[in-house]
Amino acid sequence: MTKKLSPSSVLFCCDNNSIRSPIAEGLMKKQFGTSIYAQSVGVESDLEIDGFAIAVCKEINVELGRHQVRSFDEMEKLGEHMVAFDVIIALSKASYHKVLKIVPDKNIEVVYWPIKDPVFTSERREEKLTVYRLIRNQLQALITEAFIIK
Repeated sequence: MTKKLSPSSVLFCCDNNSIRSPIAEGLMKKQFGTSIYAQSVGVESDLEIDGFAIAVCKEINVELGRHQVRSFDEMEKLGEHMVAFDVIIALSKASYHKVLKIVPDKNIEVVYWPIKDPVFTSERREEKLTVYRLIRNQLQALITEAFIIK
């Protein structure tokens, strides 16, 4: 990515808001504090926050244990609307298509970062943790590369 983003608010989204988007939200908050408002959401919200996501974020002092999984519909019902965000970053194909349907003509920057869903990796704990760490580190690199503070 060559263009640096300088939004006041960012929404990360993925399929279930249980792994990728909460990790991205947590990393964004750690790096930028309150200078950039960050939230996350999923196409669906039928899962809870993933324990491996909590574990790999805890390793770098990012707390996800209190994260409340929510869908686009639930976010709207709580009064937070997608059109209120400056940038929406989709981390899955399904969430990218959902965002484009909801905000096709709005003045919102929509970015697609295709991040692999780690759910279908090995059943072995250490192998799963390795994959989750790779995703966490990939998201951290993308955030560091993409954003600047105004």
